[in-house]
Amino acid sequence: MPRAACPRCGFSNPDSRSTCDLCGSALHGAGADGATAPFAEKRRDFYSEQASNVRRSTILLAGFILMTAALAWVLGELGGLGPFGVLIGLAFGSIGALSAYYSGDRIVLAASHATEVAADKEPVLHNVVEELCLAAGLPMPRLHVIESEAPNAFATGRDPRHASVAVTRGLLRTMSREELQGVLAHEMSHVRNLDVRFATMVGVLVGTVALLCDWFWRSWRFRRGGRSSGGAGALLLIVAVLLAALAPLASVLIQMAISRRRELLADASGVELTRNPRGLASALRRIAADPARLEVANRATQHLYIVNPLKSSALDSSGLFSTHPPIEARIRILESMA
Repeated sequence: MPRAACPRCGFSNPDSRSTCDLCGSALHGAGADGATAPFAEKRRDFYSEQASNVRRSTILLAGFILMTAALAWVLGELGGLGPFGVLIGLAFGSIGALSAYYSGDRIVLAASHATEVAADKEPVLHNVVEELCLAAGLPMPRLHVIESEAPNAFATGRDPRHASVAVTRGLLRTMSREELQGVLAHEMSHVRNLDVRFATMVGVLVGTVALLCDWFWRSWRFRRGGRSSGGAGALLLIVAVLLAALAPLASVLIQMAISRRRELLADASGVELTRNPRGLASALRRIAADPARLEVANRATQHLYIVNPLKSSALDSSGLFSTHPPIEARIRILESMA
C-alpha cells in the first residue's frame, strides 16, 4: 500500500489517510509546516480529557473483571467447582480492580523503588513542581526519587489530589532547570488530564493478569482429577488454554490503548504550561541518548514513563505498536512549535 510521510512529524501513513495517524496534521494539500497544527483536534479543555479517561478507566475495570470471571468459570468446570468458580473469579477480579484503583499508585511506586523526598532534600525539584502547579491550578503532588542513573520520570495516582511524580536520580543530575521543567510539565499534564488514573490501573492489572495466567499454567500442570474427561471436558480445557494464552496479549493491547497521541497531547499541554518547547525537546533528546538502563522498569510499567525505559526491547519507542511515539517525531514537533 502506498504511504505518505507526514510533513510535520515524518510518520509514514497509508496514502488513503487525510490526516497523520501520529500527530493529526493534514497530509494532502498541507503546506510544508503542516497546515493543520498537530493537536488541533485534541485541543479540548481538560475537563473533556478527564471525562474521556474516566470512561476508559470504567471500561478497563469492567473488562478485567469479566475476563477473570470467564477464566475462573472454565477452571472451575475443569476442577469440579462448577458455578463456584465464577464467584471466585468475580471476587478475584473485583479485588484486583479495587486494588488497582485505590492502591495502584503505591504498588507502582513500590515496584519502582521510588522514595518520597521532602523539600529540604530536593529543593530544586519541589520548586519547579510548585511553579507548574500554580500555572496549571493543580494541588502539589507527592514527589519521589528513584535511585537510578538512567534519566526518566513518570506520574501516577487516581486523581490530582492523590497524585505522585517520580523522577530518577539521573534525571536530576543531568538535566538543566529548563529541561527539568519541560519533563515535569509533561508529567503534570498527565495528572491534569487524568491520564495517570488509566495508566496506573493498566500497570497494576497487566501484572495481575500475568499472575493469574501463571497460576493457571501451574495449576494445570499439577492438577489431579476434576471433570476434565470426555468431549465437554476436552473443549473446556481448550477454552481455558486459549484464555490463558490470549490474556497476556489482551493486556498488552490494553497498554497500547494508551495511545501515542496521548503522549503527544501531554507534550503539547506541557509546552502550554512552560511556553518553552525547547526545554522538553532537549530533555527528550538527552534521555533517548543516555545508555543507562532503568533496571526497575518492566513490561507492566513501561508505558508510564516519559520515554520507554526498555530501550533494548523490540517494542521500544520507535515501534509502530508502542505506547510511545517515536522520539524523533516528538522532538521534531516540539521544535516546530518554537
